[in-house]
Amino acid sequence: MSYIWQDFNIKTMPAETIVFRDGVFCPELSTLDSPEISKNYDLPVHIIYVGKLSDKNNLDINIPENVKNQTVFLSVRVTVDYGAEFLITIKNSGVESELRGFVTIQNRGNVKFNVDAHHLAVNTGIFVKTRLVAYKNSTSEINGTAHIYKYCENARSDIQMSAIAEKSAKIIFRPAQKISSIPESAAHGANIAHYTAPQIEYLHQSGLNDTDIDKVLKEAFLNDID
Repeated sequence: MSYIWQDFNIKTMPAETIVFRDGVFCPELSTLDSPEISKNYDLPVHIIYVGKLSDKNNLDINIPENVKNQTVFLSVRVTVDYGAEFLITIKNSGVESELRGFVTIQNRGNVKFNVDAHHLAVNTGIFVKTRLVAYKNSTSEINGTAHIYKYCENARSDIQMSAIAEKSAKIIFRPAQKISSIPESAAHGANIAHYTAPQIEYLHQSGLNDTDIDKVLKEAFLNDID
């Protein structure tokens, strides 16, 4: 799976992989023959979605009720140059199954992005972090909603989003939760990140100019998954 690391800049681990490029499932890069999770696997499942977005794009992830104790990772790295909509729908019906997602978006145009996460059984986990770099004159609408339904107790849910924005960029954040059962944990949040003076001073002392510093700090922001 070294191709994924070299071409996509995504960390891989021992896992069954489902790879999408520019919205198209790539069986030649995947270890699974189908983009569907249909059974339990000995390894985690790693869903990788990369490329440029335009028009309307959808990614549906379903952990069915016959799948138990399954770990699923989601890595999304996409760019928008003009205009695009992107919807990720996550349905977790697998008891003690967990999805951990990390989404990065570089937007130079207009993007509307939505994560719709559904806890459909007891003891399910869904955690999604979104990182946005919003370039000048861009418009970004980032939405994330976790649904914890009735009789789906002890859910573990977290929807987080953050951005670095150039001065003329416009950003709308809408994180939310709709809770009908008592969760084990439930959180959501949004923030705008800023470069710090010590970071900039350190990089200046290292010999970087302002353009290089901006590039380095944006890359660090996008690749910081903690």
